[in-house]
Amino acid sequence: MKKIFLPITSEDIEKLKAGDDVLLTGRIYTARDMAHKMIIEGVKDRQVPPIVLYGSTIYYAGPTPGNPPKVVGSCGPTTSSRMDKFTPVLLDVGIKAMIGKGRRSAAVREAIKRHKAVYFLAPAGCGALLGSKIKSARIAGFSELGPEAIYELEVEDFPVMVGIDAKGNDIYK
Repeated sequence: MKKIFLPITSEDIEKLKAGDDVLLTGRIYTARDMAHKMIIEGVKDRQVPPIVLYGSTIYYAGPTPGNPPKVVGSCGPTTSSRMDKFTPVLLDVGIKAMIGKGRRSAAVREAIKRHKAVYFLAPAGCGALLGSKIKSARIAGFSELGPEAIYELEVEDFPVMVGIDAKGNDIYK
């Protein structure tokens, strides 16, 4: 099991291979369909996004409210392929890692390889476990989207597996 402290570095990414088990600690941002669409529209209009995109890790999730003392409730991954039409542009502007579930398109695999990024898989059906790894959460952008707002999360030992590495190796292939 490899441990990585976020923000992820190029050196960390280069050492990862498809199938590696990893524990992530540090800052990640959640973003689902609507937030992706709004970020992309903003990038095209040269607007400053609500989060720093360069070097960031995006988690395709929307946390549920937590019962105190828990910061959030369940926070499981959503299907990554729904973000495929947005992903190449986000990689172009500097996103380095994504977390979700399921296969990615050939275009996304090629963009990951071109930008030397990484796609992590979070265990599906384990939203409560994943929520327990979140130490703090705050809305970072698009609060008008409610549960689909962008959240900044601080995670500790967040379990993922490398789905697609920087060389384009894909565990589904």
